[in-house]
Amino acid sequence: MDKLELSEGKGRTTVRVSAHFMGGDLVLFIYNKQAHIGAVAVADYDHKEGRASTSVITRLGHKEDAVARNAAHTICKRTQKPACVIVGIHLDNITETEITHIVRNCTTLIDRVLHELYGTQ
Repeated sequence: MDKLELSEGKGRTTVRVSAHFMGGDLVLFIYNKQAHIGAVAVADYDHKEGRASTSVITRLGHKEDAVARNAAHTICKRTQKPACVIVGIHLDNITETEITHIVRNCTTLIDRVLHELYGTQ
């Protein structure tokens, strides 16, 4: 599979993911209609210690770091392979409820990607 594209949610809280392989490594883009680069997370698995380590870079004024960190860490921990996640989600006048829905939709998308690509959840 060259790439996988999925979406979750409806209306203003719809989020999309595009998953691509670079060799055996997985790169995900998580975004909405106003796609951009907000945060980038890279996770790597330490087979000796049995744990994933994640680093995040967030653009000034952006708040996608938690979504990027969670997604990269989850993928890496479950697959024991490197993962890079680039997140760019923006909504004008976003509400707390919309934030909750978007975060939930992102989590669901990660589970779906893992299931589609690796048969795991």
